[in-house]
Amino acid sequence: MALLNLAEYEAKAREILPLPVFDYYYGGAHDEITVRENCAAFQRLALHYHVLRGADRSDTTVSVLGHTLRTPILVPPLAFQCMAHPEGELAAARAAGAAGSIYVLATLSTTSVESVVAAASGPVWFQLYVYKDRAVTTALVRRAEAAGCSALVLTVTAPRLGRRERDVRNSFKLPPGLKAMNLTAGELQDIPEQLGESALAPYFASLIDPVLTWPDVAWLRSITKLPVIIKGIVRPDDAVQAVEAGAAAIIVSNHGGRQLDTAPATIRVLASVASAVAGRADVLVDGGIRRGTDIVKALALGACAVLVGRPVLWGLAVDGERGVSAVLGILSDELDLAMALCGCRSLAEITPDLVRS
Repeated sequence: MALLNLAEYEAKAREILPLPVFDYYYGGAHDEITVRENCAAFQRLALHYHVLRGADRSDTTVSVLGHTLRTPILVPPLAFQCMAHPEGELAAARAAGAAGSIYVLATLSTTSVESVVAAASGPVWFQLYVYKDRAVTTALVRRAEAAGCSALVLTVTAPRLGRRERDVRNSFKLPPGLKAMNLTAGELQDIPEQLGESALAPYFASLIDPVLTWPDVAWLRSITKLPVIIKGIVRPDDAVQAVEAGAAAIIVSNHGGRQLDTAPATIRVLASVASAVAGRADVLVDGGIRRGTDIVKALALGACAVLVGRPVLWGLAVDGERGVSAVLGILSDELDLAMALCGCRSLAEITPDLVRS
């Protein structure tokens, strides 16, 4: 039976994946309130559509950081994708390119940046944490540049790893044979497990710099010619600081609810962040997007594009590259239909007045 929507892909992936793997992808911090609210906040917004606008089919072409894309739906950084499917990041990157979009590769990927860029037919951005050892960070930046990545995505939501109780309960660790292929600082499965803890927590704490500050953004910009995108903004004042620090783009994100539970749903803060940025940088958003109507709402409230995470993993688990392409295709078709029913012939016609709470 054909899977018709993203919820059905999630249900199928739940059947397929081992419980620790599904829980790692699905889970969030503590009570997972923010995970649920990311989706629920979209559902509470209504679309006040136009009529008689002659919008049979819609143009979804968009420019993001100088890239002309066929769709405003990007694939965000998702760790350890080979747990979902043997081709992992390679399959997802190929699907993103075929969709005319951008693929963002996680530092904690199970495929090397060189292999992913070689396999991709579209732009690849590289997601970055800043490590205690700045030489490790510099080496990663150099690898990303040499491989052909076109931007760096600095994730700023994780000075420490959020407590994900599903992973603690499952004593999560990478399955045998998988490694964090972009790092030379050890393999995740070689980190000794702490009793009742996830292997990821001590690994993360051993590497990531917990005292990152705004001057470190300037340091990162000083060692690369690639544009730097800051991922993890939920406040207008932080958005202003990001722009002043030289960010080329901002991703409004709460790390998928995986870091600070009860952080605000991203769609609730998007408009205020976009207003504060005032066109000085591209604004993107992730978190809770499950329907084409959600994309319309995000674009209406100030995003130029969205990133869709967990559903990509569900598609990957179900059918590899074809599954990711199917998920992106469902969202693209739903976006096209929602735009037509809202009377929008192009993304530029998706305006704030369409959305009301």
